[in-house]
Amino acid sequence: MNKELKILLGLLAALLGLYFLPMEHLRFQGALLEALHLAKWYAREHVLLCLVPAFFIAGAIGVFVRQNAVMKYFGPQAPKWLSYSVASVSGTILAVCSCTVLPLFGGIYFRGAGLGPAIAFLYSGPAINVLAIVLTARVLGFPLGAARAAGAIAFSVVIGLLMHLIFLKEERAKAANPQEVFLGDDEKDDRPLWQVALYFLSMVGILVFANWARPQETSGIWFAIFQAKWILTSLFAALMGVCLWRFFQVKPAHVLLAAAPALALGIALPQYPVAAFAAGSAGLAALTFFGGAELKDWRDQSWGFAKQILPLLFMGVLAAGFFLGSPDHADAGIVPNLWIQALVGDSPQALLSLLGRPETEAPAWLSFLWPLWTNFFAAFAGAWMYFATLTEVPILRGLIDSGMGQGPALALLLAGPALSLPNMLVINSILGPRKTLTYVGLVVVMATLSGWMFGAIVS
Repeated sequence: MNKELKILLGLLAALLGLYFLPMEHLRFQGALLEALHLAKWYAREHVLLCLVPAFFIAGAIGVFVRQNAVMKYFGPQAPKWLSYSVASVSGTILAVCSCTVLPLFGGIYFRGAGLGPAIAFLYSGPAINVLAIVLTARVLGFPLGAARAAGAIAFSVVIGLLMHLIFLKEERAKAANPQEVFLGDDEKDDRPLWQVALYFLSMVGILVFANWARPQETSGIWFAIFQAKWILTSLFAALMGVCLWRFFQVKPAHVLLAAAPALALGIALPQYPVAAFAAGSAGLAALTFFGGAELKDWRDQSWGFAKQILPLLFMGVLAAGFFLGSPDHADAGIVPNLWIQALVGDSPQALLSLLGRPETEAPAWLSFLWPLWTNFFAAFAGAWMYFATLTEVPILRGLIDSGMGQGPALALLLAGPALSLPNMLVINSILGPRKTLTYVGLVVVMATLSGWMFGAIVS
């Protein structure tokens, strides 16, 4: 009876929601369109170039990486200085967003990594992108760029350690019963470590350089890398083909056949490199049907991550677009940007003006709590927003020009790129609600305190 009652209540809630939809309001109509705009933009800009390589890497972690290797560097019994050092700087080579890092996080966590190091990797992946740090320093100022770099590295370690301590009982049980979390049997894998490392280097190279963003300045090493990004991506793809041939006994004819459409499109349509990338991805997927048991396992693992993560990601992207708008129309969501700007300014006057009391002097208690509130709100709002790699910098530039303080800017930089609504939905499916809420809460609280202290120092 309880189950039937829940179904009835769910249907009634859905019907009431549809009945009272405010379709006549232009803001609501615009927010619905923005949800679709953001989903379209995400599908075009991130699924093929970011998520597809990430799914292949995550699947490869589950098949080709020895469990004792994961345990050596990330396991519950690994030396803390080693596991957290490796995890906290991983983002320097991964130019990924809060969603692209999820398959990689799931791969090492399900392979036996301890919660603390896995969380440190989850946070550092999108937070410590070298190009983003440099761009932050140049566009928003050196103090903010330096604070972001130092804060992100420290955050990954501190949050990972706190998660480990909070769930210490579960971590000890995990260490005592490793068979409950391991996937597969490592004893059958006698491939030398250098071969596996070279293979992963090829895949990470494809992920990093295919998504190398255009820097603002048209000179220097970052722009030179951007100009050569597809050449570098092609070289890493060739390296992966060699690895498949030499290390995984895939027939050279099969490798060449899988790569042929990508090569043809790259030569015929050099102005559309994404077309060649799509053909290469399809060729690699097809190759897994002819490469033996290991490649079949790789395909199955990658597909398993895709099935688990993609639906939640798109649900979250639709919700984020509805509430906050898309990158091209940042003020078209159901929540106006003016509200956000009024809540993160250096003083409460903008909020009072929004409330229709521009001449009213702010109460003493409000002025006293305002710095802490603005940093909390910036961290909290940033945690729900979706930022593609590097997009947080121009968005913050606009918010700072509209009156956002330096402290809230840092709080948003430390919380926003590492979290998002789609990100939270997927983490919940991997870790469960308790660990997810704890992780999100730690990020928001630490970002709030860091922004508050930074604002007090620079003011």
